[in-house]
Amino acid sequence: MDDHERTRQAWAQAAHKYVREHEQFLTQARTAELFPVEQRILAPVLENAPDVLHPMSGNGVDDIALVRAGARTVTGLDYDEKAVVSAQRRADELGHPVRYVQADVPPFPVSGSAFDLVYTGKGALVWVPDLTAWAAEVARVLRPGGHLFVHESHPMVPLYSWDADTTRIRADRDYFAASHVNDSFPGSGAVERQHTFAQIVLAVTRNGLELTELQEHPDPFWRMGDVDAAAWRGGLPNSFSLLARFSG
Repeated sequence: MDDHERTRQAWAQAAHKYVREHEQFLTQARTAELFPVEQRILAPVLENAPDVLHPMSGNGVDDIALVRAGARTVTGLDYDEKAVVSAQRRADELGHPVRYVQADVPPFPVSGSAFDLVYTGKGALVWVPDLTAWAAEVARVLRPGGHLFVHESHPMVPLYSWDADTTRIRADRDYFAASHVNDSFPGSGAVERQHTFAQIVLAVTRNGLELTELQEHPDPFWRMGDVDAAAWRGGLPNSFSLLARFSG
C-alpha cells in the first residue's frame, strides 16, 4: 500500500466522526466564525460577496463561517464521501448556499475562472503531495483579481515536542524531509507531507499570484486535547497567514 492509499484509508476511518457527532458539529456551525486574524485579512475580499472554493473542506464548519462573514456561495471539495455528505447535510439544515463535491485534489473538478476566493488551510496543506500542481489549479479557477487565502500550521510545528516544561526539537523529525507519519488526528498511519515555508511561498508566487499579506503567528490554530505545550506559549511560529492576488 502506498502513502496516498494509506492516508486515504486513515481519513475514511476518521471521517466517521463527522457523521457520529453531527449534532455537535451542527451546533458549532450555527455560530461559526472565522478566526480574528482571518476576519481582518479577508475583510476587503469578503465585503464584495465572493464565490469561494474550499479544497479539502473536511467537516465544513469553516464554510458556514465564510457565508456568515459575507461569502455569496461556497463550494467545498473533499475526497472522503462521509465528510462530503455530512457537511452537505449541515449546510442544508442551516439553509446556507454551500455545496460539496467529492474529489481527490488536485485537480479541482470545477470550471476555470469561476471563483473570487480560494480558501484553505487549518491542516490541509500537509495532505497535498504536489504543491506546484495545487497552486496551478488555484490560479486556473480564480477570476482575474481573485485571491488565495491560507491560514495554516507553520511548517516548523511538526518539529516541536509537546512537552510542558520546555520546547524540544523531536529527534525523529526532519524539517527538510519529504514526509512523516501523522501521530495525532487522523493517525492510523496517515502520511503528512513536510513542505518548507519557502516551498509553500514559491509554489504560490511561481503560479501567477502576488503576495499581499504574509504573516507568522505564535498561536496554533489547533491544540491537541488537554495538552499544554511549552511551544504554544509564544516565541515560536505556530501558524501563518497568506493572502495572494491573481492578476489573470
